[in-house]
Amino acid sequence: MPEGDILRRVAARLGQAMVDREVIYCLLRWPTLGGVDLAGRTITGIEAYGKHVMMHFDDGFTFRSHLRMDGSWRIERAVSGRPNPTGRAKSWQARAVIGNQDWVAIGWRLGMADLLRTRDVDRLLKPLGPDVMASDFDPTQAAKRLSSQGQRWIGAALLDQSLVAGIGTIYMAESLFKWQVRPNRPANQVEDLAGLLSYAGRILNRSVAAVSPTATGQTRAGWITMVHGREHLPCRLCGTGIEVMMVGSAPFDRPAFYCPTCQER
Repeated sequence: MPEGDILRRVAARLGQAMVDREVIYCLLRWPTLGGVDLAGRTITGIEAYGKHVMMHFDDGFTFRSHLRMDGSWRIERAVSGRPNPTGRAKSWQARAVIGNQDWVAIGWRLGMADLLRTRDVDRLLKPLGPDVMASDFDPTQAAKRLSSQGQRWIGAALLDQSLVAGIGTIYMAESLFKWQVRPNRPANQVEDLAGLLSYAGRILNRSVAAVSPTATGQTRAGWITMVHGREHLPCRLCGTGIEVMMVGSAPFDRPAFYCPTCQER
């Protein structure tokens, strides 16, 4: 599942191509949006919150999408000034095709899509925890939410979007490695949860600013993570083989990579 840094990149790329431009072509392949046509409306802004992407229109409506596990937004140039679907956009997997005079935004294999009044966006997002990447993120308050989970594993708590939004398996693993805490440590036994959350937000925002996504600040191949995706490879700090455990309840459990030596606490 794409994490907060990827969603911010998606929103920024969509914004460059679509904001302040009138939609002249729209095709929504979604059961609850049959007959909805966004053509004639102007996109006034595009933002990400946690793992949601919201496209705001000048008539007071917002198109909200969630990428789930396999979704993405792709940008293609309109052909001869016509954004009519060609190639990939003709596939049934293109759940949303929204075009202006120059560009076509293709919502590929979206996991969720709906159209709502912009004034209702806050209500829609209310079940989510605070966005760890937001400029007004309060790590102290968010830490209290995590600590309230008691004996629940910290790895699972960090992935729970109702507690804090934007962290996925990569940044969960990378943040816990930095904190020298294993993913199965009870949430209420982790020292300085506020600091842990602040760190997660910092490296997510750093990744957005980098030329390509990275959890370490480095972008060369093989060096974008410290532990995630490196099972059996040597820890970059101590040389111990990286291991992986599953956190959360099946069928929604997720892999959590860790160093059994550096994270022995």
